[in-house]
Formats: sequence, C-alpha cells, structure tokens
Amino acid sequence: MQAIIMAAGKGSRLGDLTDNKPKSFMEIKGIKMIEYNIAMLHAFGIRDIIIVTGYQSERFDELTEKIDGIQCVFNPFFEMVNVLGSFFMAKDLLHDDFVYLHADTLCAPEIFNTMLHEEGDIILPVDYSPCDEEAMKVKVLDGKVAEINKTMKCDNCEGEFIGIAKVNKSVIDELNKATIQLMKEKAFTSYFEGAIQRVIDRQSFLVKSISTEGYFWSEVDFEEDYQRACAGIPDSLVEIAREEFQA
Repeated sequence: MQAIIMAAGKGSRLGDLTDNKPKSFMEIKGIKMIEYNIAMLHAFGIRDIIIVTGYQSERFDELTEKIDGIQCVFNPFFEMVNVLGSFFMAKDLLHDDFVYLHADTLCAPEIFNTMLHEEGDIILPVDYSPCDEEAMKVKVLDGKVAEINKTMKCDNCEGEFIGIAKVNKSVIDELNKATIQLMKEKAFTSYFEGAIQRVIDRQSFLVKSISTEGYFWSEVDFEEDYQRACAGIPDSLVEIAREEFQA
C-alpha cells in the first residue's frame, strides 16, 4: 500500500503560528503535524509515501532525506492551484491501493484502522455531526456516498469528510482521468474531492463512508483548530509519533 500526503499549502490563515515555516511543521506536544502523519502510516505498515510539497519545500526534503520510502514531489504552481492541482503533480506515481491525506489533518488510530479494514473502492471517514459552511460536506444514500463538496447546504448533508481516505488501485485510472479533465477545464480551485465526485457520478465504483464514531480528528485551518487539536489529541497518537521521532 502507498500513501500520498498533500503538504503544499502555506497556512496563511493561521497567522503567527506559521511564520517562517510550513503549516504542517506546527508542533503539538513537541512533534510536527507531518511527523504524526508519517508515524501513523509507518505504524500501519505503509512506507511507500509520496509528499506533495510547495511552500518551503526544502524543509520537507531535509526532514525526510533519512527516512526510507518517502519521495517528495514539488508542485511549482502551489500558489495558483488548490489541492487537486497538487494531486495532479504526483498522480502517475500511484500504482497500488493508497491512503490519501492532508498534512494538516490528524486522526485517532482507531479511525485509521477501521478505514484500512473496510471493504470498498473508496472509503471516506465521515464525522456525522452538524457541519459549518467551511466543511467538506457529504451526502450518503443507501450506504454509498452520493455527493461530496463544500457548497452543499449544511441542512442537506449527513456529515463532514475528514480529509483522509483509502483508495483501491482499481480506481486510480478513473481518478486520474477525472483529475486531468478538471485541469483541462481550468478548475484550478478544485479540491481532490472534485475528482472523487466525478468517480461517484460514473457509478462504476463503491464509494463508502465510515463513521468516525466520536474519535479524535482535527483539520487545522485556523488558530482555534490548532488549540482544539493540542487539547484533544489522544495519547495513543502521541505515543506512535514519539516512538519514531523522539526515540
């Protein structure tokens, strides 16, 4: 299994917290957010890891140069495209089942474990709680994800996709075609979920959601998100990261 981590963004909405460093280099309990994600992947046996970088890409190169199995791919257009543009830069390196995740998103090992063991072509962990307008909202019909976007009205969705997914290798060709088509359409502000929606619309693959079941997860976009992550991060995740990066 492979993994692809989206780590190109600057994190300007976090103000002083990201001065002179990439967003995912913010530390929680003395460990960088990107280190949490690498350690989580390693803990579940995933060592073939692609990190798509942009802002201060050299910091990622330095961090990972001594970690076997990690390949950094620089997105020179990171200031002009959204997440799908970063995925486009590394899509041809994917050839196996893979985990997709954002460098600024953390989740409890329990969510990650459930996702890896769930059967389906694309597995999307969803927090079935009331959403705000900023959330990547999900509509589920008959156990399948029917719609995923940020523009959906909050009253019409079941919950929020947490930004971490498992994708079966059988979907890669279709996902890549959708990504290429969106780029041809100049949908440069599109999220990765835009390509997932195209796959859903084809109705050829099983796109399922799983519940986060109240376990910790956090996407850090604003200072209040960071404070909540610092307060709520579980000891189990901290121990996984400390074992690798503070041993």
